[in-house]
Amino acid sequence: MKTIRTLGLLGTGVIGGGWAARALHAGFDVVAADLNPAMEDWLRGAVETAAPALGRLTEGMALPPPGRLSFTTDPAEMAVAADAIQENVPEVMDVKRAALSRVADVAGEDVLILSSTSGFMPSDLQAGLAHPERVLVGHPFNPVYLCPLVEVVAGKATAETAVAHASDFYRAMGMEVLRVRKEVPGHLSDRLQEAMWREILHSLNDDIATTGELDASIVYGPGLRWAFMGMNQIYMIAGGEGGARHFMEQFGPCLDEPWSYLKAPDLSPEIIDRFVEGTAAQAGGKSVRDLEAIRDECLVAIQQVLARHDIGAGRTLNAWGRLLDAEAR
Repeated sequence: MKTIRTLGLLGTGVIGGGWAARALHAGFDVVAADLNPAMEDWLRGAVETAAPALGRLTEGMALPPPGRLSFTTDPAEMAVAADAIQENVPEVMDVKRAALSRVADVAGEDVLILSSTSGFMPSDLQAGLAHPERVLVGHPFNPVYLCPLVEVVAGKATAETAVAHASDFYRAMGMEVLRVRKEVPGHLSDRLQEAMWREILHSLNDDIATTGELDASIVYGPGLRWAFMGMNQIYMIAGGEGGARHFMEQFGPCLDEPWSYLKAPDLSPEIIDRFVEGTAAQAGGKSVRDLEAIRDECLVAIQQVLARHDIGAGRTLNAWGRLLDAEAR
């Protein structure tokens, strides 16, 4: 596969802007393509907004000089210039396939084509594309420039060399690569998040709690633990000296209780209003940009604390630092 020095972005919304900021900070050039010329100013603003947090996160690391950003309204022009392409267009299958087909027809056969899709399976995306063996999913998490997780998912036609090359590329940007063993709709993390989101919607529908109360039930409890341990390990610890087996014996029977729903409620206007009004009340007049700045400061601080213990996302940050040190020698 082609050595990656220039990342092409197909689509420049929130996710595309996050990819741009992370890649540029890691020393990769970025060629961004969007049919809307107004997105150039938006993209450059997003990169500028992300820069302070990225600087704090990687302070003291041997980063290469930042990459250069260019913009075009012609996806074919981007595809010709890129060594790898990260697709970030709207989550509509026909839209994605049309956009991917356009760049696959002109990009070199050794150019990786990666999709940020939250839920589509790579086999469905790569079907009918030129050289489908270089097409796979690389699903990030917002904000891409600070959240290190990327789910790498191969399709039926994806070559293992493409998976390995993509994984090395993501690690070079300081990411934690999670290889999803089997392609399923929603991959891994979004399936778990959607289950919780359904329960949130049921709680709003049943008028059990407000959005603020539901978020408080996460922020002040399990959310504090999730920054460094997943539910499985946390539940094992909850079993005390008996460990995971004792936990299952003690709490397994609760699965037969009506604690949760399996199907989401119909999205009635009332549920949507409760969600919109509740989250607006939580924001307390702060703009999205204000909330993004708070989020970024907290994410940097959490990862730096975790790095001192070489655990969770802090371990990924330390690994990136060691990789940069090795390359700088």
